[in-house]
Amino acid sequence: MKDKSLRRTLLITYISLLFITLIPSIYSVVVSQIHTKQYSQIISNVGTANRINLIAKNDIPYELWNIICGKKAIAKGNHNVMLDEISSGLSLMLLTSNNADSRGKLEVANRAATTLRRNVDKLITQMKAGSTVTQNEAALDEIRTITMLFSDIMQDFIVAEIESANETNQSLRNTSIILTAIQILITILAVIISINSFITVSDAIQKPISDMENLSTKVANGDLMARIDIPHVKELDALAANLNTMTEQIDVLIKKNMEEQKNFQKAEMKALQAQITPHFLYNTFDTIVWLAEEEKTDKVVKITKAFSDFLRISLSRGHEWITIAQELDHIKNYLTIQKIRYADILNYKIDADESLMELKMIKLILQPLVENAIYHGIKNKRGRGELTVTVHYADDERTSIRFTVEDNGAGFTEERLTQVRNELNAGSSDSEKLTSVYGLYNVNKKLRLYYGEKTEGLIIESEAGKGSRISFVIPASQNLSGAGGENV
Repeated sequence: MKDKSLRRTLLITYISLLFITLIPSIYSVVVSQIHTKQYSQIISNVGTANRINLIAKNDIPYELWNIICGKKAIAKGNHNVMLDEISSGLSLMLLTSNNADSRGKLEVANRAATTLRRNVDKLITQMKAGSTVTQNEAALDEIRTITMLFSDIMQDFIVAEIESANETNQSLRNTSIILTAIQILITILAVIISINSFITVSDAIQKPISDMENLSTKVANGDLMARIDIPHVKELDALAANLNTMTEQIDVLIKKNMEEQKNFQKAEMKALQAQITPHFLYNTFDTIVWLAEEEKTDKVVKITKAFSDFLRISLSRGHEWITIAQELDHIKNYLTIQKIRYADILNYKIDADESLMELKMIKLILQPLVENAIYHGIKNKRGRGELTVTVHYADDERTSIRFTVEDNGAGFTEERLTQVRNELNAGSSDSEKLTSVYGLYNVNKKLRLYYGEKTEGLIIESEAGKGSRISFVIPASQNLSGAGGENV
């Protein structure tokens, strides 16, 4: 009775192994179809992104310029058709894109496209109302700025899609290697069981076979961390050891290759995204030269190190999202430089909640606010100015963070404060009006673009002769960027 039971068990095991040999072929066909479909969709999305990028960057400004110049009547303009084509292209890509990073960029692009349509409608409306050519050209300049921003977002989307295609291609190659290894393993197991199943029946044979079956299933399902114990059976020890080594090497190579590809492409595409005002560069270099001529070596070293760190964080290897700690280090370096330049009129203090330091935020938001406080507040008052930067939770639930930049400088008159608020909230088509608040305008625009409805943008409070307070609130989220733990 016992022999019969063993024979039945061996027979079931043998049939099961034969069935398993079919799994790699089925799996290969299914995976190949899935990867082919993904690859085709990525190519289609890249083509669509390029097409609508050219429409936004070239065709729309050219069409509007022809209307402004009188070469084409408003009624005969194709700008609405072009805007509809951009919207439909974005909607299609949102439906078909499976990459989370790509979808995030498409959502940002969608908001930029909405802003573009609103500004185009505003231009057409003001032209119908009889606006001047100067006003129309200013509005067109703002539209060009939006189209350039949209173009940058589309380029980032294309890079993300190319990276996704590369990952798909690499995954397909890895699947082929794994399937080959599994097929070899299963073939060897089938031969061993076929020859020895009715000769030797023991736990020493059955357990290794079971372990290898489990490992092959895990590896086929993508679990490359799976390992098996060496069974101490002469015929299977080398196979088990080689299988463990192969699985480990595949895991290491895949992770290393993916990380290198990711870091290379991101650094290559975003390394030039420094956001530094030219006059600050010139003034800093002038200060370094002046200090060197005065042989103030300690201050030369201090300002040079601060400037180096300032540039490093500004570039941040092309990353758009950095930690709050890095953002605060950025303004500390900026203030160190300005403190050397304006030692007689500038004091500053930074008050930040330490528990917030590792949370992510969009980079280079605070520096324009600090710069505005120095150049339009403290420099325009008599005596020493005080500047305070605070970073704390905005609510008891700790779901949002409030950033505040406060100074005791010249402040705004009530009339000027109202004007600035209106320009930030509604946008301005007159570039001359934005000359003194251009940094604030860009920060406010950046906050609304990247955080959407999750922020109210800049909140400005000011009183002439007493100073100003500029603040904003963003969500307290670790993963808003989808970038994980990227460091400078």
